[in-house]
Amino acid sequence: MSSLLAIRNLKISFIHEGKWIEAVHGIDLDVFAGRTLGLVGESGSGKSVSSLSVMRLLNEKQSRIEADSIQIEGEEIKDFTEKQMAEVRGKRIAMIFQEPMTSLNPVYKCGYQVSEIILQHETVSKTEAKQRVINLFKQVMLPRPEAIYNSYPHELSGGQKQRVMIAIAIACNPKLLIADEPTTALDVTVQLEILKLLRKLQTDTGMGMIFITHDLGVVAEIADDVAVMHNGEILECGTVQQILNQPRHPYTQGLLACRPPMDVRLKRLPIVKEFLDGQWQGGKEQILHDLQITNAERQDHLRQLYSKKPLLKVEGLKTWYPLRKGIFNRVYDHVKAVDDVTLEVYEGETLGLVGESGCGKTTLGRSILRLAEPTDGKVWFDGIEVTALKGQTLRDFRKQAQIVFQDPYSSLNPRLTIGEAIAEPMRVHGIETNKGKLRDAVCDMLEQVGLQAGHYDRYPHEFSGGQRQRICIARALAVNPRLVICDESVSALDVSVQAQVLNLLNRLKEERQLTYIFISHDLSVVRFMSDRVVVMYNGKPVETNDADILFEHPQNDYTKKLIVALPGRNHYETN
Repeated sequence: MSSLLAIRNLKISFIHEGKWIEAVHGIDLDVFAGRTLGLVGESGSGKSVSSLSVMRLLNEKQSRIEADSIQIEGEEIKDFTEKQMAEVRGKRIAMIFQEPMTSLNPVYKCGYQVSEIILQHETVSKTEAKQRVINLFKQVMLPRPEAIYNSYPHELSGGQKQRVMIAIAIACNPKLLIADEPTTALDVTVQLEILKLLRKLQTDTGMGMIFITHDLGVVAEIADDVAVMHNGEILECGTVQQILNQPRHPYTQGLLACRPPMDVRLKRLPIVKEFLDGQWQGGKEQILHDLQITNAERQDHLRQLYSKKPLLKVEGLKTWYPLRKGIFNRVYDHVKAVDDVTLEVYEGETLGLVGESGCGKTTLGRSILRLAEPTDGKVWFDGIEVTALKGQTLRDFRKQAQIVFQDPYSSLNPRLTIGEAIAEPMRVHGIETNKGKLRDAVCDMLEQVGLQAGHYDRYPHEFSGGQRQRICIARALAVNPRLVICDESVSALDVSVQAQVLNLLNRLKEERQLTYIFISHDLSVVRFMSDRVVVMYNGKPVETNDADILFEHPQNDYTKKLIVALPGRNHYETN
């Protein structure tokens, strides 16, 4: 079978401080018509820049691309002019980018942005182009295609925006589609819909596809072939069955193992570095032997946990937002973000809050801390009514209850060093006023979360995503809280980095006797972290149970839907 796309000895370099640094080291790749190549690796492995180089979308002044050959359908394109490449992009090779909100132009309607591609590459009238776009919107299963044609990107959900991006990519029936992390930020149910849609489009059109991701669970759902990248090199290639069931390279084995399993409970997650160091040569059997929590250990933990009193009680909590219209700005309805929630969180417990975007889980966490003011209901923390607190007493409560936000970069002030960012809450709450002792306390906190004291004077942009999340954890713990709300705190991280952060959170919980509310749409992560789980839907809890029981024997149809949508296979089968 001849390749649809054939890449030979691709090298990519970037200029840094006047020197060319090679980031991709002579890779070979083949993509075949009607098949999907899963290109897998962590952030910085070179997978995205490799695909961008094929499209010639890298900044020519800051990058240098060298290759023996880059062929599409047997035609050499590595020396094409920019005019020739403009004909290739969109028509023969198309790309879906990771973040649809930044890829779509906010000032143009969605329909216009898709029809623009058609008008650029084909000789059709605007009326014909509009009808083609509406048909495309139907093809990607967008609701109300005519209305979405006239909608702006901000008026659509994340899943709908991603479907518009797919419509743009397939508008001119490309031979090759490159999908760069197209489902990373989506709920599991929306993610499954997008994966099914891409599969259907491929079946209907016979196009080849490169699917870029860091998650081998997603690869199991979408790919036919897999190439694993690390530090700018291809470590191994094979069919999806070969790579998932018989991975040869320790790095691939580590990527598979660091994903939280769904049918066993582990004391901690193995990490990629341990595989590269040869620690887990015994594979799954050794991991289960060394790390699996037995049922007796689990039951003993739960008995001790629930013999204590609840630290937090929530009763009938509502957080509604008014909808207004007319010249008098009258309220005509409400968005019921949190709608009559009652729950308890025991001291030392991790309570998981799970559900799709818009279900109310984040608003519930913020309402508990009074970062969003509840409309009705009551919250008690250690016997004190939080919803009645004002002024200094409310500030004192927030010393006891902290939050780690989803996006570590936007929650850190880029003008403050990370040392100053961690010291600020300690100074505000009067924990330490002496400058020397304050710096020592911050340095100690940095080392507790796996960073170095020497990082104190560096700025947020100098750190990776995983390191920035560690900084945010350090800042939250700097005031010695008893309750920490983790709001999607690992959802944007590579699975390998995610495993390290989850292990860190559990270690700190034991060392500092913390109580967690762990908010996520990722069910495997929630099961690994949680003692009990609350499933949220439309602002209400629809199911609450012990984490293991809930995932093994879900009662609510919505819970079952979430579990079925979880991508990939479990890699720790015990039978």
